[in-house]
Amino acid sequence: MDSLIKCSIPLLIAFAATASCRYGGEAPEDPLAERAKKLAQELIIVDTHIDVPYRLTEKMEDVGLATEGGDFDYPRARAGGLDVAFMSIYVPASYQESGGAKELAEELIDLVEGIVENHPDKFALAASVDEARQRVEEGKIVLALGMENGAPIEGELDNLERFHARGIRYITLAHSKSNRICDSSYDDERQWEGLSPFGREVVAEMNRVGIMIDISHVTDDATRQVLELSEAPVIASHSSCRHFTPDWERNISDELIREVAANGGVIQINFGSGFVDDAYRLQWLSQWDEIGKYFEEHEIDEDSEEAEEYREDYRKQHPIEPADIAAVADHIDHVVELVGIDHVGLGSDFDGLGDSLPHGLRDVSEYPNLIRELLERGYSDDEIRKICSGNILRVWSEVERVARTLQTDRGE
Repeated sequence: MDSLIKCSIPLLIAFAATASCRYGGEAPEDPLAERAKKLAQELIIVDTHIDVPYRLTEKMEDVGLATEGGDFDYPRARAGGLDVAFMSIYVPASYQESGGAKELAEELIDLVEGIVENHPDKFALAASVDEARQRVEEGKIVLALGMENGAPIEGELDNLERFHARGIRYITLAHSKSNRICDSSYDDERQWEGLSPFGREVVAEMNRVGIMIDISHVTDDATRQVLELSEAPVIASHSSCRHFTPDWERNISDELIREVAANGGVIQINFGSGFVDDAYRLQWLSQWDEIGKYFEEHEIDEDSEEAEEYREDYRKQHPIEPADIAAVADHIDHVVELVGIDHVGLGSDFDGLGDSLPHGLRDVSEYPNLIRELLERGYSDDEIRKICSGNILRVWSEVERVARTLQTDRGE
């Protein structure tokens, strides 16, 4: 086939599709989209970070039914093929000073348990990889638990046993402020220069108990020290690649992606436009600065209801165009190019990103759109399975194995 004919084919196809629509017919179905939908229902999809619990403390809705708000509910999750959703037990850094971090974590776990109790035909809890697989086979959507911020440990190692018993299977060591465990990438004060002495004990105890260590939010120094100490693979539950957002420590550098992979771990890509598109992030930061100056000039408390109303109105008046789904796939590509297919997964941050979600990935019904993008880029079905669940389930299994070994070695 010569080049002229080859170039003409797309034009002929486009013309045929246009003519079909114009004269009452239907455009041909997108074969990749149909294949992606089928894959989404056939393989297991695990998303390691969805902020449903904290969302429901702000406005209670029954996520077992279709909801007006948020990015997650049962009908949309089922449509998108989601099988294992890690519910984020998010504890704001403010609780580190005011107290009550452990109590809030317990309340949020109670809330997730309540969702399952109210809809036992739709949702199930799972304490292990085997149990998660079994519940998926039974047709349930698994609500696993990950704690965002180690503040609820409150300086007591015994609380790790407590939270493990309650179902917590990963802990993000810090959030927006440094805590008793380590420094936060968002906090200019680096009081520990990585991990605190207590934080080193936490790493060892999480290995022993069988809780995945999450390096999202923490500093590079803290990450390096975790990797040096941990006997089990670690995860970044909802982070993307710093390659695309230079100088932003919240995303993971190429150097650390390589070290996480060498440790056997996995980077779970955050979908947020600010994580995957630096232009969006910089524009958002500029707006944030303007809002802060307004609060300062008008002596408005940034935590007040007035401040929240102003932010909401400002954002409506000054919308920022979100990224495209292709940007998320670019981050997946980057990890694969750096360290191979076995060290990347999905950590959307749904219900934690508001309007910054990219086009094509606005809620949990749209995982097939990402699968379609990966198919178009040449990923095989097996590679997509690894991205959607195989890699994170392998890490979770290895963390379980290390815990059993450590407990046996200690005669427990």
